[in-house]
Amino acid sequence: MTGGGLDVTADEGEPTGGLEARLQSGTAPRARRVVGLVDTDSFAKWGAHLLATAPAHWDLELLTVATPRSASRAQLRSAFRGLDDRLAHLAAAPPAPLHVDAIVERLRQDPPDAVLVSVIGPVAELVIDEVLRRVRRRPVLVTGLPGISYPAKWKGVFFRARADLFVLHSHREVRAYEELADEGGVDPHFALATLPFARPTTPGPYRPGPRDSVVFAAQPSVPAERAERERVVGWLVEAAREHPSWRVVIKVRAAAGEQQTHREQDPYPDLVPAGAPTNLVVESGPMSEHLDRAVALVTISSTAVLEAAARGVPALTLTDFGTGRHLINEVFVGSGLEGDARDLVDGRFGTVRAEWMHDNHFHPESENDWAARTEALMALRDAGGLVDRPAARRSRGGELRRAWERKNALGPDDRSVLGTVALVIGAPVRAAKRLGRRVLRVVRPAEAPVVLAPTSQRDGSHRSDGPRRSDGPRRSDVSDRLGDREEQLVTGRDPR
Repeated sequence: MTGGGLDVTADEGEPTGGLEARLQSGTAPRARRVVGLVDTDSFAKWGAHLLATAPAHWDLELLTVATPRSASRAQLRSAFRGLDDRLAHLAAAPPAPLHVDAIVERLRQDPPDAVLVSVIGPVAELVIDEVLRRVRRRPVLVTGLPGISYPAKWKGVFFRARADLFVLHSHREVRAYEELADEGGVDPHFALATLPFARPTTPGPYRPGPRDSVVFAAQPSVPAERAERERVVGWLVEAAREHPSWRVVIKVRAAAGEQQTHREQDPYPDLVPAGAPTNLVVESGPMSEHLDRAVALVTISSTAVLEAAARGVPALTLTDFGTGRHLINEVFVGSGLEGDARDLVDGRFGTVRAEWMHDNHFHPESENDWAARTEALMALRDAGGLVDRPAARRSRGGELRRAWERKNALGPDDRSVLGTVALVIGAPVRAAKRLGRRVLRVVRPAEAPVVLAPTSQRDGSHRSDGPRRSDGPRRSDVSDRLGDREEQLVTGRDPR
């Protein structure tokens, strides 16, 4: 894929400037030991693949943290496909989950140079606090968020304020998080890395079959309402009927009973009607394998659309529910990928606009600074100059508060007496606070979020050359079956 500022000349995620300096000096870099900590499916995939782009002189290790949302072995095997030689063994033998205390003790006994904390927010806060308190010569603490992180969310900063470095994946995200951190009294500490899944790829010599699939990347919390998710399934059913030569794939991230980063109600497989066409299928597995045979990728706002764009696969971000913060799709305004259900059923997909790319995930890899800044922090640690960053949390409570946060992060994996006491005391307090907030919302309703009207590929000229129906007379009145396109608001708890 060309024309969007993509640069594949940098060496495995290392800024070009740092690589040139090393070549000119003729000195080999100091070997570094870096440990990654992961828990849920999306954080496991992101953490592992980010580390796989690290400089070659980093010796890598990956550990799974045991939490109520830890990924299953099957999810981990899927997340760890396509890693470099240092981590490739994980796809066949994912690490068994370890309790936080066991992990911190390992770090205390043999401190690495750096730790990548790739876990959900409450667990990240806990892990960072435990390392800072218990590891005497502590490692550099690097953290970040998987996938699309625009608009910026305070929770993301709040839970990770004490990390030394916070990795983001576009210039736009870095600006937004710097502004948010500044407003919240947190010193900005954000670094840039190409999203591992948005790096351009070179297909291997073997292709697993023809390109015959339109892949829908399902998300657990977007959209949130059952009625909206049923409408999405209805559009996919319609597309499968209109295009019997396609495999319309609902690509899910978890099988029944498996956990995900975001809690899911009304999973798509449960909403597929009994009379759905046989070419509508539900499948899991690595997204990369699905994209190998995809003619197009469809989603509301999944990061998979960036993965598709990096491969040159046409894509569509459905805007039938509008465009707004709650749908995580504001970033795609002006991308050339926006569309609606009629575009999907017609087979009309978008290609990414070059002018959108640089600020949104497709900057040259030479602009990445996360590895170089981590190296600088490791050198500062060597010199004894690494300084702990203050927390964003201002609440008090001492040991009891710490026990409450630990119980909140680990759930049943925390069996401490103090954690049980904190739960007994804290649960009614939290319930009362939630009730108070609900009452306040009734008395003083918050302003409704801004939701932009739906857009379509028919509004512009950026269309793919993939399969499509003509814009002439239609065999059926799709608009009636697709339903009204009113602006609908969705809500959902974000654990980031």
